[in-house]
Amino acid sequence: MKAAVLRNGTIQVDDIGDLPVLPGHVLIETIACGICGTDLHTRKYAHDFVEAARATGFSLFDFDPDADVILGHEFSGRIVEVGAGVERMLPDTAVVAHPVARRAGHVVALGYSNDLPGAFAQRLLVQAEGVLPIPPSVDPRLAALTEPIAVGLHAVDRSSAIRHGSSVVLGCGPVGLAVIAALKLRGVPLIVASDFSPTRRAHAATLGAHIVVDPSTEEPIAAFRSGGGRGPTTIFDAVGVPGMIDQAMITAPSRSEILVVGLCMRPDTFRPAIAINKELQFTFVLGWTPDEFSTSLRAIAEGTIDAAALITADVRLDGVAQAFDDLASPDHHIKILVRPNL
Repeated sequence: MKAAVLRNGTIQVDDIGDLPVLPGHVLIETIACGICGTDLHTRKYAHDFVEAARATGFSLFDFDPDADVILGHEFSGRIVEVGAGVERMLPDTAVVAHPVARRAGHVVALGYSNDLPGAFAQRLLVQAEGVLPIPPSVDPRLAALTEPIAVGLHAVDRSSAIRHGSSVVLGCGPVGLAVIAALKLRGVPLIVASDFSPTRRAHAATLGAHIVVDPSTEEPIAAFRSGGGRGPTTIFDAVGVPGMIDQAMITAPSRSEILVVGLCMRPDTFRPAIAINKELQFTFVLGWTPDEFSTSLRAIAEGTIDAAALITADVRLDGVAQAFDDLASPDHHIKILVRPNL
């Protein structure tokens, strides 16, 4: 089978051979897979990414960055074959699945492993216990957004946004937009979104932000106050660049929460005295829970989260390298789906 392979910092289409179907696993033909910001970071900062994982004893993202890796963890697919011991799963069923597997006592992420190909490939192998059927009413292409929307749900569920009754989202890329959609789903009455890109600001409004600002002309916390916000709030840093945490601290109302969901791969600094003076709370989040993953798929199926609003393009395997380059610009794309079998 063919796959888009990350090799020495470049994306190359290659034939990687077929995957054996292991007991307790399901072989899936990929329908669609989103390109995640973490995928973009991995192409550019693979060694730093792995070093951070190893420094924390985190097996999920521990791989050899100098060897081939097939990225892709935001996927939908169709069952081709089931392994021994797998019951109640029929071939040709459209599914999504948790992009993780247990290997030698460790949890490993599909797409961040030299041995477990991700979904930038025509087929992939997943553990049966994490497989969820896609409701017949749902376009399986849209169901590929289950994982990234679950990330937004997890960030909101870990935050104090519901208790505060408000939030400010800094950065309206895919992660920030997933957070906005989750805030709307959870009924947060005041959502302020901020991004330099007019394209991303438009998507933020579509997905549920009540106030959308260009930070070059209006400070987000000022917009929060002019929109009726009072007291502490929850500020989501979905930008993930050095300096954002310190900037959020400076403008945050006292006793606010700063929740960091954007992945920053470079060293950063901030001034603890500012956080102490304001009694700020910090939360850093990763991933999702199985319940949030299921909730995400249900929200897509019921239309309470508009997954289609996040998708701006589809590419075949031979378009993945260009798609990575295109996503470096915030004005053209939000989420590009890879379609390996087109």
